Amino acid sequence: MTTGKRSGAARRRAQEALAARRAQERRRRLTIAASTCAVIVVAVIAMVVISQTTERSVPEAAPVASGEAANAVVQTATSLSPSLLDQIGKGKVLAGFQQVTGQPALTAEGKPLVVYIGAEYCPYCASQRWPVVIAMSRFGTFANLGLTHSASDDIFPNTQSFSFHGSTYTSQYLAFQGVELTTNERKGNGYAPLDELTPEQEKIMETLNAPPYTDSAGGIPFMDVGNKYILLGGAYDAQVLQNKTAEEIAAALSNPGSPIAQGIVGTANMMTTYLCQLTGGQPGEVCSSAAAQAYQGAQ
Repeated sequence: MTTGKRSGAARRRAQEALAARRAQERRRRLTIAASTCAVIVVAVIAMVVISQTTERSVPEAAPVASGEAANAVVQTATSLSPSLLDQIGKGKVLAGFQQVTGQPALTAEGKPLVVYIGAEYCPYCASQRWPVVIAMSRFGTFANLGLTHSASDDIFPNTQSFSFHGSTYTSQYLAFQGVELTTNERKGNGYAPLDELTPEQEKIMETLNAPPYTDSAGGIPFMDVGNKYILLGGAYDAQVLQNKTAEEIAAALSNPGSPIAQGIVGTANMMTTYLCQLTGGQPGEVCSSAAAQAYQGAQ
C-alpha cells in the first residue's frame, strides 16, 4: 500500500509538471502571437500615417479665374500700353534666343510662322506663356485664350497662366501655332495627353530642340521664330509668379518696378525684337518703339 500510494503520488506530480509545462508553452505561444499582431498593427498604422502625410504634402489644385475675371486677365495682357512696354525696356531676362542657321524659312498661310510648344502641367511653360501672349498681341489678335495653372505636385505648383489649347490667332504679319502637349491632371506616371504635334512640328523638335542647340533634347517650353531663332526653356525667373492669382499677376504688369513686370514684359520686349526681324519691321509703330529696340543688338 505504501508503494502504491507513492507511485500514485509520483504520477500526479509528473502529470502536474507536464500540465504546468504545457500551460507555460501556451502562454509563450500566445505572447509571440500577440507580439506579432502588435507589430502588424503598428506597421499598418505607420503606413496609414505615411499615406496621409504624403497626401497632405501634395498641394491642392488652385482655382482658375473664369467668366468676367478671366476675360479681364486676357484683356489686360493683350492690351498693355506701348508707353508701359517702352518704360520697362529690357526688364530682367535670364535667357535669350539662339540664332538658327541652315534651315528653310518657316511659314504658314504665306506668313512667317512662330511655333510655341509646351504643356499645361509645366511651370516654366506657364511662366513663358505670359510674355508670348503679350508679344504676339502686338502683331495680331488671340481668340479663345483659356486660363489654367501648372501641376500642383511639381516645382512652382499651381503657377497661373494661359493655355493655347483651343485658341486661334489672327494677324496680317505673322502666323502662330501654340501647342499644349498634356493637361495638368495626372494620368499614371505622367499627365493626360492634350494636343498632338503635326509632322512639321515633330520635325522642328527633332531638328532644333536637340544638339547642338541643347544638351536636353525635347525640353519644354520651346519657341521657334520662323526657323531663324529659337528660345529654349523659360526666359525669366518663374518663382516671381508663385502664390499669385492670375488677377494679381495681370495687375502687377502695370507696375514697371515689380519683379513680375520686369520678368514678363522684359521677356515680351525681347520676343518683340526678334519677331520684328521676321516681319521686316512691320507694323512700324511696334517695331520702331523703344520696347522693340531694347534687344536690337542681340541678334
